[in-house]
Order: sequence, then structure tokens, then C-alpha cells
Amino acid sequence: MKISPSSKKNFLRTRVIKKISDIPALEFNKIFPHVPEKYHFFKTLDEAGFHQFTFYYILVYHRKELVGAAPCFVVDYSLDTSISGLLRQLTNKITKIFPKLFSIKTLICGIPMGQGQVGLNLSYSGVLEAIETRLESLARKIKAPLMAFKDFDASYDKTFEPLLKKDYLKINSLPMTRLKINFSNFEEYLKYLGGDTRYDFRKKLKKAASVQIDSSIITHLDEQTLSEVYELYLQAVQMHDMNFEILPKDFFRLISVNMPQETKFFLWRMNGKLVAFNFFLVSDGVLLDYYLGFNYTLAFQYHLYFVRFKKTLDWGISQGLQVYEMGTTGYEPKRRLKFDLVPVYLYVKIRYKILRPFFKILCSMLKFENFDPELKKWKKSLK
Repeated sequence: MKISPSSKKNFLRTRVIKKISDIPALEFNKIFPHVPEKYHFFKTLDEAGFHQFTFYYILVYHRKELVGAAPCFVVDYSLDTSISGLLRQLTNKITKIFPKLFSIKTLICGIPMGQGQVGLNLSYSGVLEAIETRLESLARKIKAPLMAFKDFDASYDKTFEPLLKKDYLKINSLPMTRLKINFSNFEEYLKYLGGDTRYDFRKKLKKAASVQIDSSIITHLDEQTLSEVYELYLQAVQMHDMNFEILPKDFFRLISVNMPQETKFFLWRMNGKLVAFNFFLVSDGVLLDYYLGFNYTLAFQYHLYFVRFKKTLDWGISQGLQVYEMGTTGYEPKRRLKFDLVPVYLYVKIRYKILRPFFKILCSMLKFENFDPELKKWKKSLK
């Protein structure tokens, strides 16, 4: 495929691969943003055996130089999977009205979990357009009526403007959450909280101190610990009121093999039994909170959510980290803990032109806070 921008001619060609191992790691990482979720993260996704998703990687070349890279995945909502509450609402509403028009397969640029990223060498014009053109071609090939760029923050606003001219709709997604770690110790952080929250936090920690809770931080899970972690993870999935990706067990096994420098597992035990875990990626001053799990009977009794948060923040401060990112959902405790909301956006397009006016009306009626009462409360408090 050739793209000829008006400023100067960049002859771009695109290529789609299904395994990240089909491209050298250094080549991919050179073009991709400086984030933890790069080559070896996607290698883990490829190797872990996700049954919910089919992964693709759209690559853009100028001659032999890689100038664009976009990880993508396919979700088939008819299989009762979900990757975004907002996308699920869209597909549910459309298929109820037009049940025989199409499947509810969606091709998404981004990753199933976390914030979206694409690699773009902006010294070459037309790279994003080349990615989008190949995305639409791939969507047509696999018969996916919906396409989306999932959960991209405001830093992509200007770059993604061309998508709006190609019938994409920009809508608010569930926001990420972030805390700046500019405290010298945990006591200083507590002073940053509101008086009621500070009092409640101390009270919860005092209750937790009435029992022996042992903590440890490791980078690799042995088979027994892996089984314990995965059991708690599945409990957390069942407790969630929204549908998200379900990690294969091998994800937790392989992530530390592929990313040993970035992977951290925080573990909490009572009488030798694992009662809580937290999985993090740590990179460039950022503590990225990905997954947690609890024995919920003990978690509620001894306030393990706050126990693990104190331990995590203490460790982050001791390591000189600057940012603690905790992702989406579970907004009420994050609001009380003084995290900030970080807006992210979905860019969504339906391939069928005849449905675009209806699709635009439908998207205009969707508000992300309606999918989470805790988020709605937080947004209201900011007004």
C-alpha cells in the first residue's frame, strides 16, 4: 500500500503479523512508546493462551524502516466476553435493534488491559492513516463490524484528529487513576488525606495489626504460589460487577520470565496461607498496579485492601518512584485515597455507512459514569 501525503511523498507499506515474535524486539521497541507494555509484554500475551482474543500487530514501513506499530485484538461479544463496559453497551444496544445485520465482533487497537499505546514515527506523515486503513481492511476480512482505538489519553488528541475525519467517534471511556508519589513517608501521605479518611485509615490499620500478616515481594512465582495467586485472582474476577478479560494462569507464570526487571508480586499471608496478592509492573519511576486478589472473608474482616495499599505505597516511596497508577474501577476507595482521574477515550467506528447516523446518536447518549455508581459519585464531587 502506498500513501502519498501532500507535504512530501512517504511510500509506506503495511504488514500484519499474528505473533510479536515475527519481528525483532529491538525493532519493535524502538518505535513503540517508552512504557512497560512493549515487546515482551505482548510476547507474554501471545504465549499465555488467551482464548477470549485473537491478537494482531499492524506494522508500517518506510522502505525497510519500521515507522509505525499498532497492537490489536479481536473480541467476539457473542462469546460473552468483554473488554470495556462502554463497548459492550454499544454492541448490546445495536444487536438488539439489528439482531440479524451482523455479528458483534470488534477489532480493537490497543491492549485488552490498561491504557492504549501505538508506535508512531511522526517524522513521516500518514503513518496513523496507514494503520487505520489496514485496520479497516483487516476488520473487513474477519467480518468485524466495529473498530475501535481503546483507552488513549489526551496526549493522543492531536495525533488522532484524522480519525474524526474518517467517521470515528470520540467518546469518554472509563478513566484511569493516578497518584503522584511526592511524599517522604507514609505519615506525610496521611496528612494529605481528608480528616475523616485519615481517621478511618488509621482505624483499619489498627484492626489489621491485631493479627499477624506477613508480607513479601517477589519477581517469580513457584508452582504452588502460582496456584494460590490464581485462585485469589479468580475470586476477584467473580466479585467484579463488570465483565473484563480473564487472564490465563500462564500469564502470571510467563510475565516474570519475559519481564523479570519490571515484574513484582506483593504477597500477604496469615498463618502461612495466602490471603492477598498484588501484581505490578515497575518501570521508569511508575508503579503500575495491574491485578490483585483477596480471600474476601478475611479481606473485609481485616481491611486487607488498605493493608496492601500502605505496604505498596511505603515500598514505592522507598524506591523513589514518582507515580502510582491503579487503573479503572473500584473508584470509591481511590477517591478517598486522593488519586486523580485520568481521562481516556475510545475512538469507535462502525463499518456500515447506513448505520452511522444511528450509531452517532447512540454514542452521544452514552456516559461513562453511568456504568459505575462510584465513578458517578466521584465525578459529581468534582463539580
